[in-house]
Amino acid sequence: MPTLELNAEQIEKLVEQLKPEERLRLLMKLAASARLRMEQHRVTAEARLRTLTAERGLDWDALSEEQRIEFVDDLLHK
Repeated sequence: MPTLELNAEQIEKLVEQLKPEERLRLLMKLAASARLRMEQHRVTAEARLRTLTAERGLDWDALSEEQRIEFVDDLLHK
């Protein structure tokens, strides 16, 4: 199947031609896709944080929210 290449402006113009219910369906599909990507990123990030805390002799699950924030802050500023 050939691929049609469109820029963002062309896509916007096409979306503007959709009926309101079709726009809503498209928006919901895009939102669901974004939620899935965000959840996958969260799971990956949390796994990495568990590894990093374990490497430092800490247990991510045992840390308080404040300790977690401090740990991440330390990582970002080193």
